[in-house]
Amino acid sequence: MSAAGAELAAACAMVVMAKASLPGRVKTRLVPPLSPEQAASLNTAFLRDAVDNLRAAGRLANVRSRISYAPEGSEDFFRRAVPGIELVETAATDFGACLLHAVATALDAGYGSVCLLNADTPTLPVGYLVAAATVLADGTERAVLGPATDGGYYLLGVRRAHRALFRDVAWSSERVFHQTMARAGELALPVVTLPTWYDVDDVDGLRRLAGELLQGQAFRAVGREPTPARHTRAWLQGLEATGDPAAVLWRN
Repeated sequence: MSAAGAELAAACAMVVMAKASLPGRVKTRLVPPLSPEQAASLNTAFLRDAVDNLRAAGRLANVRSRISYAPEGSEDFFRRAVPGIELVETAATDFGACLLHAVATALDAGYGSVCLLNADTPTLPVGYLVAAATVLADGTERAVLGPATDGGYYLLGVRRAHRALFRDVAWSSERVFHQTMARAGELALPVVTLPTWYDVDDVDGLRRLAGELLQGQAFRAVGREPTPARHTRAWLQGLEATGDPAAVLWRN
């Protein structure tokens, strides 16, 4: 193996599963109170913060950043929104197939491990990403899961493309985390579980996010420095500054 190949094999590919910010196609559960255009711009802020978090993790662990994106043909959006990051188109009708493709393409590219991340957790602590990469770096065959408060997961890390992890899972339901744990059990695949974090894909999540970023209501104590989420914070502050009626969600 070449020196470059060995370096890649020692790295963890952290892959954000992302959709292009097309009004009416993203964050639809936030419409209303947001307009389709506001929801799309919030999606872009989330994406930029996710990439910032990956880059911060890369300063602390052997992490490489990637975006696995949809829909088909939306590469130009991502090149403008988050320049300088590795992009892989991953568009399929079944979400499980998208996840499996994202894992397989990263491993085929030579990475030693892969972590899939959602794009809905802009305040996710960077330490959780570092912990996941560190767990996978020791070469032990196991998985890492980061449970979300809605019953899904915000992170899945593996060293192999285990097709069974994405089979018979009720995506977008409160059963995703437990069903994934069950699939891992069938594979006799040990799982390291990270602390729970929250997604922002509905009004309750948006209210919690604003409380954290604008009102100092920490979701969980995670150390001295919370994740800055500077793009999302600026988006929320801008909504407040314009007096938009949607900001009433967290003013009361």
